Amino acid sequence: MTRPTSSTSTPFPPPAGARAYPLRTARGEFAVVDSPVAAGVEPRGVALLLPGFTGSKEDFHLLHEPLAARGYRTVAVDGRGQNESDGPAEDESPYARAELALDVLAQAAALGTGLHLAGHSLGGQISRAAVLLDHSPFASFTLVASGPAEISESQKQRVKLLHDALAVMTMPQVWEAILAMGPPEEVGGPARGFGTPEQLHLRWLNHKPAQLLATGRQLCAEPNRVEELAAVPLPFHVLSGARDDTWPVTLLDEMAVRLGAHRSVIPGAEHSPNLDRPEATAAALADFWDDPAAHQDLSGRS
Repeated sequence: MTRPTSSTSTPFPPPAGARAYPLRTARGEFAVVDSPVAAGVEPRGVALLLPGFTGSKEDFHLLHEPLAARGYRTVAVDGRGQNESDGPAEDESPYARAELALDVLAQAAALGTGLHLAGHSLGGQISRAAVLLDHSPFASFTLVASGPAEISESQKQRVKLLHDALAVMTMPQVWEAILAMGPPEEVGGPARGFGTPEQLHLRWLNHKPAQLLATGRQLCAEPNRVEELAAVPLPFHVLSGARDDTWPVTLLDEMAVRLGAHRSVIPGAEHSPNLDRPEATAAALADFWDDPAAHQDLSGRS
């Protein structure tokens, strides 16, 4: 496994014991937070964590410590054009779903094989595309609050509002509009994200408009690829909160059955269980990673 050799200055400090640095890959550099296994704990594996729409690697900050205590090194990444990872501001072509999937495979190649892959919301759908291209780098795949196809109608309307705003306003102007509206996290609202108000503001300004436009369209038009994914020989895990406005929990339940996946529902959590109930979420992840094959239910696969 590749180990970080240096840390970089960032306005988004990593948790205690973790390091923030640019991960060098064959497809460029990606900003990561890399948290090692806790001292004195036997290493059990490495996990690659991908954030959701308008999110960033910081959304996994509260998972690093409990997962380190369970023996897992965790690497959370900003995707292309997200927060501290660079990307074009206006050209949407590098944010095509296939391109973002290749980025994930490049990140995996830089870290080594046998990775536990986990993607939240949009990150889950990008991860799914990567797994469908090449599952060989991964030991398991967890979809965190990430559904089988397009997002709900209510969330589509919110994404459309964001797209309409980006067409006529600058990123700072859109932020001011967001603050005035107070929308949920999928529209970039300040209430859902890890950090101070100043950090959330900076994170928004760091996002590339082309990334938001391209991935927002993808969320609104994602095809159902559950049947394709079910044919992949990997252990699957579907994890969510007990309530979700982006993909109804019943839809996630059905997807888990189709995948023969282990299913975890975190009580008291909504669309971001990693933020709402991090200890319970970390426990569910580690329990699955400890022996993914033991949780696999092939009876649900077609």
